[in-house]
Amino acid sequence: MTDWIKACSTDNLGQGEMFSFDHNEKKLLLTNMNGKIFATDRTCTHADADLSTGFLTENGLTCPLHLSVFNMDDGKPQNPPAENSLQTYRTKIQDNNILIEV
Repeated sequence: MTDWIKACSTDNLGQGEMFSFDHNEKKLLLTNMNGKIFATDRTCTHADADLSTGFLTENGLTCPLHLSVFNMDDGKPQNPPAENSLQTYRTKIQDNNILIEV
């Protein structure tokens, strides 16, 4: 069974920004790219780097360690060395809150 959890207020995630938080055992990351909110795991699938210290580009989320870029729509890496996709989660906005389905 999945649950929708409140991640943050929409005020905490402006265009081109990231918001990281923990929920139970999960390390999660929200990104706002071109006005669309994405939610993924926060740890790079290649070398356990914290993606919240990376950066967003028009191509996706770039890992700070080895510069793999992840597509935010599906979590797939766009270049090596990462080979495995990030786990992605559905998002929705309700009453100025960003919710994710975990």
